Amino acid sequence: MPDIATLAVFCTATLALLLVPGPAVLFIVTRSVSQGRSAGLVSVLGVHAGSLVHVAAAALGVSALLAASATAFTVVKYAGVAYLVWLGLRKLLHRAKDGEDGAGVAAEPHSRRRMFWEGFVVNVLNPKTAIFFLAFLPQFIDRDAGPVGPQILVLGTLWITLGLLSDGAYALLSSGLAGRMKRSARARRRLDVGTGLVYLGLAAVLTGEKA
Repeated sequence: MPDIATLAVFCTATLALLLVPGPAVLFIVTRSVSQGRSAGLVSVLGVHAGSLVHVAAAALGVSALLAASATAFTVVKYAGVAYLVWLGLRKLLHRAKDGEDGAGVAAEPHSRRRMFWEGFVVNVLNPKTAIFFLAFLPQFIDRDAGPVGPQILVLGTLWITLGLLSDGAYALLSSGLAGRMKRSARARRRLDVGTGLVYLGLAAVLTGEKA
């Protein structure tokens, strides 16, 4: 187990990285603005449920496989790109129906579950996250302190806890804009277009990154 000093340095470095907006934060903020606070918080839970997969993979060495295999990296990468494109096109093609509230499709009973799984899939299908955990977490591992796998799980759990707090703060702050958007059908339509463009932009960023 890493000592207290190492854990303190790890938490400081993690917070510094988490506070810089990246693709996950953009995803969460977009959801929070377009569909409100609960949608943003559900998306936060989905994203970090996906982080659990990456932490477990790092502990088991699957991330090392992605790092070593260009083919595996590319397959996962473009699966994630395709999913973001699908989300973006769905938003761009969406038309509000009569009687919908400002949250649009969020009013459907199953929508929160769907938002959770969309956040989960977006994060799981981002190979950069897997590579990041592979590169970052081992920097704080002490081989003399015990098996590496359990140490990675501890550090990964700390990362996810801090991520829930920081991304949750982004969701709460950005959801303050949702009330204004809900009052105008035109604003909602513009927001749908903006949301779709954000998803497509994230897909373009992932496509342009080198393996």
